Amino acid sequence: MDMEYESVFRALADPTRRRLLDLLFERDGRTLTQLESQLPITRFGVMKHLRVLETAGLIATRKVGREKLHYLNPVPIQLISDRWLNKYAAVRASALADLKAALEGGNGMSPDSKPRLVYQIIIRAPQERVWQAITTPEFTSRYYYGSTLTTDLTVGSPFTYHMPNGAPIVEGAVLASDPPNRLIHTYHSLWPPMNEDAPTKVTWELESMPGGITKVTVVHEDFQGETATYTGLQTGGWTWILSNMKTLLETGEPLPQGY
Repeated sequence: MDMEYESVFRALADPTRRRLLDLLFERDGRTLTQLESQLPITRFGVMKHLRVLETAGLIATRKVGREKLHYLNPVPIQLISDRWLNKYAAVRASALADLKAALEGGNGMSPDSKPRLVYQIIIRAPQERVWQAITTPEFTSRYYYGSTLTTDLTVGSPFTYHMPNGAPIVEGAVLASDPPNRLIHTYHSLWPPMNEDAPTKVTWELESMPGGITKVTVVHEDFQGETATYTGLQTGGWTWILSNMKTLLETGEPLPQGY
């Protein structure tokens, strides 16, 4: 079994760590102090468990001012689901599906009550290659629901995904670009009923790690409440996109359609 899967299963085996995930499912974006107050263990003990969960990729963290916020990260669960269901069954196993739904179903609320989606994924590919996958149409057409990206990455320029027939499906504009480290753009889906929502903001952060590995963090924020865009992306959109991109970069082929 691959080490990345072992770390996820090992993290989920502990009841305290499962309780921490439950707490983040109930309300995402909690601080260490908020999590500690819900558990009968020391602050140091909670920190140790959070480190295990973060190492396994089951949570993502963000600094907001002086506080460190913790978010559920459903991508590793999606990858396990894809691997085992594709190998052994055509019908989704209910227990795994329930776990996946629970981890994806957190309300994404930070303490200031503004919804935010945070995802992290480790990809066995160089940082430059991952940047190309995010920003070039040749790559996006293979993992982003068949959509091609149009952008020249200059600040203020369009950042638009087009369907195979050429029609735009997501429109935005580049707010900041620091290849191959950081990209910020606005996001407005043209698919009903999401097209009625106000534009939001997406931040991509890439970090090179030893051994030709890249850590990718995606933060989607500025939702005006739990809108149709927020709900649609929370229940599988970003999870699928990032899992598919990882699979494409690591194997040369995207995930089978239908996952």
